[in-house]
Amino acid sequence: MTLKTTLAAPFYHSRAEKLGRSELIYYYSFDRRWMDRDQVDLLLRRGLDQGLIRTDGEFFYLLFDPAEVQIPIGYKPSSAIFEVADPVSQLMDRIVSSSGMSQEEVASRMNELIRDRFDGKLRPGAALVILAKEFETPYADLVPVLRSDLMKKE
Repeated sequence: MTLKTTLAAPFYHSRAEKLGRSELIYYYSFDRRWMDRDQVDLLLRRGLDQGLIRTDGEFFYLLFDPAEVQIPIGYKPSSAIFEVADPVSQLMDRIVSSSGMSQEEVASRMNELIRDRFDGKLRPGAALVILAKEFETPYADLVPVLRSDLMKKE
């Protein structure tokens, strides 16, 4: 299951709009026994990085409606929620699905764009955003991660 489902679970089950760090640690570590305290911190960091939750320093808030997420009976998150997916690969996969082109064709178009229109001064993530616009592929949810990824590499 997804990161979004795991983040929504304590808010859904407690029917609360805001939860403190200690309440979240209790829910994930002691009540459900899904993860240890360090993993809870990692989970919260990933949720913040991906724009799924926010904090005011004291409480955490979901940035989506927990009712829109299905939490199956007996749900337990897999370790996949801790794996950070490469946003460039995700965007390329989306363009492949929406355009009907192969991965190689999308990569070729991306490289042509970088080389021909920007003289090699454009990063792959930015080139893929341009291609996503061209093929009307949704990408807005990846922009914060792509932007932070670009800032780290400068």
